[in-house]
Amino acid sequence: MSPCFRRDDIELVARSQVSHALSRLTVYLLPGTLRAYSRPAHPLARMFTLSSLWIPFTIVAAFGQVARNAMQRQLTGPLGTWGATNIRFLFGLPFSVVFFLLAIIVTGDPVPWPMAAFWPWLLSGALSQIVGTGFMLLAMNDRSFVVTTAYMKTEAIQTAIFGFIFLGDHLTSAKVIAIMIATVGVVVTALRPGGQKSFADLRPTVLGLGAAAVFAISAVSFRGAIIAVPGVTFVTAASYTLMWSLFVQTLILSVYLLLRAPDVLRKILGLWRPSMFAGFMGAFSSQFWFLAFALTAAANVRTLALIEVLFAQGVAYFSLKQPFSLREVFGIVLIVIGVALLIAA
Repeated sequence: MSPCFRRDDIELVARSQVSHALSRLTVYLLPGTLRAYSRPAHPLARMFTLSSLWIPFTIVAAFGQVARNAMQRQLTGPLGTWGATNIRFLFGLPFSVVFFLLAIIVTGDPVPWPMAAFWPWLLSGALSQIVGTGFMLLAMNDRSFVVTTAYMKTEAIQTAIFGFIFLGDHLTSAKVIAIMIATVGVVVTALRPGGQKSFADLRPTVLGLGAAAVFAISAVSFRGAIIAVPGVTFVTAASYTLMWSLFVQTLILSVYLLLRAPDVLRKILGLWRPSMFAGFMGAFSSQFWFLAFALTAAANVRTLALIEVLFAQGVAYFSLKQPFSLREVFGIVLIVIGVALLIAA
């Protein structure tokens, strides 16, 4: 169990078995931020301090996202792309409500009443995520999909820029270098022989950078919404933001499908059993994304999330028996170096 804290208090001692083991953990907070430092009582406890919990949260979220994507891919055939996309929102919403209620019960927090700034951040994040999905759909139908995908991997760098501009998230020089190294690694891994010649085309550039930009805005916006929820633990703030985000996204896509493809909605309801599990995995991974956003700059989270590429490469190698090329090995090494530097910084 992770320690919880109230962001409007000056100083609190975390309450849980883990926090008992970390009885010397002290958290100091500044208005509108989520900053913490710790003085663990035991060397083994250092890896469990509050300020570093975003690392396991992000890793769990990346694993969950890989599983969710696999399930959505199986449902794309009968439901279409937008129908399969709506599953993560429609069937994920009930689980997000359960997560929020559990957070309230476990932490003892009151039902939060966010500041006025919460709603613009929330809408920006929810809408940007849908727009980013639209860019990806266009990219899938483009001849230069590989190059577009490579440009999309600049999301971590753009997240760092937007986080600094809109939230004042400052990154050390070491973390900036780590983000750049990991980004170069994932771009190299995404490229395929023969695709480089399309870099001169405008369309893949617009699609790739556009998708990366709106996904970056989405991550920064969700973090902005989370830190605009006052008077509760970071767990409750993250759960509350996720619940409202999925509600907005479900409403938008369901209305769209109702007007444009009502038969898809009927098919979704008919496939409720596999959709339920896909929705759970979507809500599960999103819950951990939001917990990570609550504790550190979105750029740190999105950079560490690049390990998803390593998971995918591992699946391709061990399950599909696809050997690594020298280019892929070089890219993977860069990703590992970048992620290692990010964690150590």
